[in-house]
Amino acid sequence: MFATKALRASAAHAERTPMIKFLGKRTIPASVDHTPHAHPASPSHELPVDFKSADKPTSPTFSSYRQHAQQHGPLGRAKTGGVGEASGHSLGSVSPTRGEYFDRNELPARFRRTPLEMAEIDAIETGGATLVC
Repeated sequence: MFATKALRASAAHAERTPMIKFLGKRTIPASVDHTPHAHPASPSHELPVDFKSADKPTSPTFSSYRQHAQQHGPLGRAKTGGVGEASGHSLGSVSPTRGEYFDRNELPARFRRTPLEMAEIDAIETGGATLVC
C-alpha cells in the first residue's frame, strides 16, 4: 500500500514542470547607470546639495551626506567630545520637561493601564478552561 504511494509520488515528480516561465537567458546587464538620482516619490525631485556638486574630485559618500542630513535632529556625530568627557552637572537637569514622562505611572489616569482582575488572570492562565458559561 505504501509502495504504490511512493511510486506515484516519484512518477509525479518526474513529470513535473515548473510553473514559472522565464523570458530570456540569465545575463548580467552590460552597462548599469550607478549615478545618484532622486527617488521618484521625493517631494522636491532633486538630490541633496552634496550629491549635485560636480566640482568635487570624488563622488560623495553616504557618511559625508549623513554629517549634514537632519531627521528629528542632526544625524552626524556630536562635535564636542565623546561619552564621559563632560561632567553630569554641566549636561543640565535630567528632570522631564512639561509634557514628558519617564514612567507610565506618572501619566494622567486615563492613560494608565487598568489593573487586571482575578477572574481575568485565571482565564489567561488556564486558557479559558475554567470559564463557566
